[in-house]
Amino acid sequence: MAVRGFLHPRTATGRASLIPSPPWHYSGDLLTVEYRTDPARVAELLPAPLSPADEDPGAVAIIWADWQSCSASGEELLDPVRAQYKECFVVVRCSFEGRTYSRCVYIWVDKDFAIARGLHQGYPKKLGSIHQTRPHPFGAAAPRIAAGGRFGATLAAADRRLAEAVVTLREPSDSNGFVNGHPMAHHRYLPSIETGGAPALDELVESGASGFEAGQAWRGDAELRLFEAPTEELASLHVDEIIGAYYRQVGVVWDGGRKLA
Repeated sequence: MAVRGFLHPRTATGRASLIPSPPWHYSGDLLTVEYRTDPARVAELLPAPLSPADEDPGAVAIIWADWQSCSASGEELLDPVRAQYKECFVVVRCSFEGRTYSRCVYIWVDKDFAIARGLHQGYPKKLGSIHQTRPHPFGAAAPRIAAGGRFGATLAAADRRLAEAVVTLREPSDSNGFVNGHPMAHHRYLPSIETGGAPALDELVESGASGFEAGQAWRGDAELRLFEAPTEELASLHVDEIIGAYYRQVGVVWDGGRKLA
C-alpha cells in the first residue's frame, strides 16, 4: 500500500503527517526591533556563496511573532492547538549575485509543526519559550496599537533567557523596518547518513510571501537586552545601536520557493 503525507510520519491515509502540504496561511502580530552590531559577527553567519550586504552590513532585526496559521482547508483554525504558535527570529541581510536578500540566522518556536515547516523552508528552527504583550481594544489589561502603547517581549531556550525587549509606540510608520524586507536566502541542509559522506541535501534557496496584506505599521522606541547561554550564540550579535522598533499586524501566504545554488 502506498504511504501519503507531506512530511513524516507518512501513513496509508497521510493524516498523521506532521504538516500538510502548502500553501500555508499566517495571520499574526509582529514586534520588531532593529539594531546595529559588529558587521564581522554577521559575516561569520553567512556561508558561501553569500556575502555581507553592501549597505549597513551590521544591521540586525529581532522579531517576535504571535501567529495563527493553517493550510488551504483552514481546518486547523477550528482545532486551535494545531494553528497557534509563537516564534522569535533573528534576521540579517546578505548579497548573492548582486542582489540583496534577508536571511534568518536564528529562530525559536514553541510547536513541533513550526519546526517541521522550517526544515522544508530552510529556517534553522529550535524549540524555545516565546512571549509578547498582546494588544486589545478594551480594558486596562492590554495596550493599544497607538501612540503610547507599551509592549514587552521575552525569549528563552533550555531554561535560559536569551533576549528581552520593551517597545513604546510613538507614531505611524510607512513600514515595519528594512532588514526583513527582502526575499529570504536560506540553506536547506541534511548530512549524509554515511560517516564522512557528502551531504544528502545542501542547497541555497530563495523564498518569500506569495501573498501579503497588513495593517498600519507603528514605530517607536525600544530597549533590547541579549544574554549569554551555554548552547546559544545570539549574544554574539551584541547591540551596539538601536535603529528602530515597530509593531504591525500582517497576513502572509507561503507557497514554495526556488533553488538558487
